[in-house]
Order: sequence, then structure tokens, then C-alpha cells
Amino acid sequence: MKIKAWLLLSYFIVMILPLIAAYLLLGWINSYNDEQKVEEHVEVTMALEEVKQTLDHPGLYAPGGNIEVVEALAGKNLSIALYNGDGVIIYTSNPYFASTHHSLGREHLYEGLYSLEQGYRAYTYKQPVFENNDVAGFFHVQMGRDEWVEGVENRGYLTGSVFLLVFALIYITVIRMVNKKLNMPLTGLMNNMTAFAHGQPVEEIPIKNDEVGKVTEQFYDMRRQIMTAREAVNQEQQAKEYLIASVSHDLKTPLTSIKTYAESLQAENDLTAKEREDYQHVIVEKADFMQHMLDDLLTYTLLQSQEHDMEQVLVDGNEFFDMLVADYEPLSKQKGVKLQAYAEVTGTYNVNPKQLMRVADNLVSNAIAHTPEAGNVWITAVSDSKKLTDVLFDFVPEKDVVEKTDAVYFIVQNEGKGISPDKLTYVFDPLYQADEARSKNDRSGTGLGLSITKQIIEKHGGNVQRFPRENVGTCVICSLPALKEEGISNE
Repeated sequence: MKIKAWLLLSYFIVMILPLIAAYLLLGWINSYNDEQKVEEHVEVTMALEEVKQTLDHPGLYAPGGNIEVVEALAGKNLSIALYNGDGVIIYTSNPYFASTHHSLGREHLYEGLYSLEQGYRAYTYKQPVFENNDVAGFFHVQMGRDEWVEGVENRGYLTGSVFLLVFALIYITVIRMVNKKLNMPLTGLMNNMTAFAHGQPVEEIPIKNDEVGKVTEQFYDMRRQIMTAREAVNQEQQAKEYLIASVSHDLKTPLTSIKTYAESLQAENDLTAKEREDYQHVIVEKADFMQHMLDDLLTYTLLQSQEHDMEQVLVDGNEFFDMLVADYEPLSKQKGVKLQAYAEVTGTYNVNPKQLMRVADNLVSNAIAHTPEAGNVWITAVSDSKKLTDVLFDFVPEKDVVEKTDAVYFIVQNEGKGISPDKLTYVFDPLYQADEARSKNDRSGTGLGLSITKQIIEKHGGNVQRFPRENVGTCVICSLPALKEEGISNE
């Protein structure tokens, strides 16, 4: 239940239940009063008849009447006042009921005759007494209701106590419900927030379907996002530290060689022309390697930046990918491998030509470098996914390659050792090389090529996959989305 509805219901309960309890208790008292009233009225009427038999004698109202009879009749719950025919009081058993110095005027004297009046604490009755059709006097009696009053007062106290008890129970129940519904979840959420702010472990509490539960769920989502962001920042920091250390290490070796050969050229005068030429060639080669590494490092840094916007242009697929797979024949002949290039692409694409050429250079040079002499390298670009069966290695799962939307597939395959499956997840990490001897041969590459390739393809809205098999070869597949016919956006 939502907290708003729950609070409204709680307020309603707090307001209505005490009123219901008061109504029931008052009803109980009224029921008791009605029952007692009937019983009491019968008893009072019977007692009054006995009193009337005693007081309905004219001789009591004549001078020298037998007042002792009246005194014997009067008691704690019965007060008697006798008046003569003129309203002068003759006798009273209770001065508070009728004073001896008090007389009634004719109007008051004849008011309420023969009427049994019920008051809160007593019944009153007044009646004339006749002698030979003349009024001899009046008697006025008051019959106390002490038992009834005591019963009502006792039930009033009981009713008040029960009402207070009911109200206290309702209040305590609502307080416990509020504590369970609001205070405990909010306190738990505050404790979790405090613990998270101080870097302490956070124990997630069960989430309820209410406003506090939604706030708690949002806090947990925010916490997970922050933890993920922190982990990503830590990983990025570690990657940067590793990158700096690795680049420093890789630059140190060629830089040491350059320094050594340069010092030799400067210090040794007895070097032959051939030796000087070789030394200069080594210096240039090492400098080229360092420049290549720095170029890759700059490209990798730019691609890592979220603000870097890769400019793309609209190209015809057939023309562009024909150009992309060409011009690698000299490099393959230099390395002594067989190269087969094929392109059949339709449609238009948004690409950055320079960056895709870098992708092709990285993949092809890497494939040729890992292909044994007289081995085969295949470069393929197709837009018809049905032709993938004809060009892919048989161990490549075609269902994992085909895109749901129209795309072009740029594929580079080579024969060779391949890599083991346990290393496959690391091949796109920066500075990772499957050849652990990379530090011993600085011409093997910078280790940033595949990572740069992956980022360039992803910034084009595509993806890159690598499928190796040991002692068979490796297949790298880059897929790029084609434009819609309107040429407005990529799929």
C-alpha cells in the first residue's frame, strides 16, 4: 500500500475508532439507564403508594397532628414536607428539601400535583389531602436515587477508563504501524546512506512497494552505478598506469639503441663506411618505431576521449572497399605469404576513410606478421551475409557474426598458430600481445593496434570479433552498418 493511502487510512482510524468506541460506551450506559429506569420506576411507585397511605390523613395537617408517624417514615432516601391548606410548612424532615421558614404561594402550591417528577438524584411527588371535599393540606416527598446515581457514576468511570484504554491501544497500534511502515525503513535507508558515505559495507534491506521502497531502490541503483563508475575509474587509472609503464619500457629499448649507435658514430673514427651506414640505418629504424608507437599512442588517447568526434563522410561501398582491400600485395610478397583479396559491397556507408584505412593496415599487417612463410592470408569485404559461408573458416560460428540489420563485413583471415581460448578475451586490451616475447623484439608492434581497431569500429556504430583456432589460424571480422535508403541515419 502506498504511504499516502496508508497515512490517510491511519488518520481515519485514529479519528473514527475513538468516536465509535465512545458511541458504543454511551449506548451501553443508556441501555443500562433504560433498564434501571423501568425497574426503579416500579420500585418507586410501590414505595410511593406506601408513603401516600401514611401521609393521606387529614389529621396530620391539623394542629397537634401525629408527626411521629411521619418522622418514623422519613429516612435517608425519603424526605417529607407537609404543608397546610394555605401553603405554610408544617413539617420537614430535611431542611435542604424544604425550610421550616418557607411557605409556598398558591401558584407553586398547586403546580405539578399528582405528578411523579424524575430528577437526576431524586423523584419528587406532591399531592393534596382532602377532608370533606376541603383541602386539609399537602404533602411533598422526595425519594432519593442514590443507588442509580452510584451505578451511573461507576459506569461513567468505567466508560471513561475503557475509552482511554481503547484510545491508548489505537494510539499505540498506530505508532507501532508508523514505526514499522516509516521509521524503520527510513532509519535503515539513512544507516545505509551513512555507511556508503563512509565507505563501509551496505547491507541491502528488502524493498517494499511504496514511496520509501522506491527511494530505497533508487538509492541502491545509484549506489551500484557509483560503484560501477568507481570500478571503471580504478580500472581506467590502472590501465593508464600500465600504459605509461609499458610505453616507457617499450621506448626505453629503442632509445637506448639510438643513443648507443649515435655515441659510437660520434666517438669511433675508425668505423668503415659500411659500419657507419648500418649504424645510421639502425638509428633511423629505431626512430621510426618510436614515431609509430607515439602515433598509435596519440590515436589511442584521442579515441578514448568522450569529446573526440570522429568526422565521417558518405562513401559508395563498392568503390571504397575495393580500395580498402587493395595494395597489400607488396607487403605479402616481402613477407613470403600468399594474399587473396576480394570485395563485393553494395550500398552507401558513413565512414572516416583515414581511420578505416588504419584498421585495415593494423589487421592485415598483424595477419601477415603471424602467418608462416608460404602461408595464406585472405582479405574480404562483402555486404551479402549469405556469402559469409563461402569465405569464413569452417570453425567460425556464422550465427554469431551476422548482424540483424544491413551491414558490410570486412574480414581478415590468416593461417598460423592462432591463440589459445584463454587469451582471447585480452586481445583487444591495450598493449596486450599474445607473443610474450614482445619486449625482446621492438619491431613486433606497439600492442595498441587491435585496441585502436576496436574503438574505431565501435565509433562507426559497428563491432569487431576475433575467432582463433590453435595451429589453424585466426579470423577477424569487422561489421559496419549500412545507411537507410533515405541516407539519414545508421541502423
